[in-house]
Amino acid sequence: MNQIANDQQAYLRIENLSKVYGTRDGEVRALNDVSFAQRRGEFISHVGPSGCGKSTLLMIAAGLIPSSSGAVRVDGHTVDRPRTDIGIVFQNPVLLDWRTALGNIMLQAEARKMNRKDAELRARQLLATVGLAGFEDRYPHELSGGMRQRVSICRALIHNPDHLLMDEPFGALDALTRDQLVLDLQALVSERRMTVLFITHSIAEAVFLSDRVIVMTPRPGCIDRIIDIDLPRPRTLAMRETPKFADYSRQILELFLARGVLREH
Repeated sequence: MNQIANDQQAYLRIENLSKVYGTRDGEVRALNDVSFAQRRGEFISHVGPSGCGKSTLLMIAAGLIPSSSGAVRVDGHTVDRPRTDIGIVFQNPVLLDWRTALGNIMLQAEARKMNRKDAELRARQLLATVGLAGFEDRYPHELSGGMRQRVSICRALIHNPDHLLMDEPFGALDALTRDQLVLDLQALVSERRMTVLFITHSIAEAVFLSDRVIVMTPRPGCIDRIIDIDLPRPRTLAMRETPKFADYSRQILELFLARGVLREH
């Protein structure tokens, strides 16, 4: 399962990563000996049950929390502090109520001291790409949940990051909005050839978006299997009804059934 850990072309390399949290009731091991590598331009999804350490893994990869053991390397450099080369999207859009959609995106540009004129042009282009042209001056309370999440994705991409990290970005949305955002994300990734690390509970979402899916075990989270997704791009929603898509989904489902994550009776 960790055969790619020796890949010399790796952009992101996770090596024997473990994380233990101290609690009032003793230590809790969230991650245990996780190793994998990600190439530039690759879309990798982590799918697994709640509490298996998926979000912890993403936060360690971002340099936002330390690991207990193991290492994270990007382009050969050890990650030991918050990374500035990434964009992050969380399940909650975390927009400032007193800033417009454009203003929330520009917050990232201001923090990075980007050229304002260039950044605003890029922000408007991003908003148009995700179907929000004409909503630049709307405040968060004037936007639907899906619109707010589109703004948060644009904010994460304003500085053209090398690496996009997404933690359950569509989990709180209704099914139709979720499908549209999955299509929007696919278009953005394809256009910009982005490298994406994506966390989800949705098997179908992981299969649809990914080049590879990493299936996690229940806590302490470790890698159960890495599944290569050989489906043509661009992918369509109708593709989810094909036998090949169903086979990939079935492989992941059977792993969850075998681990007791899901029970049929």
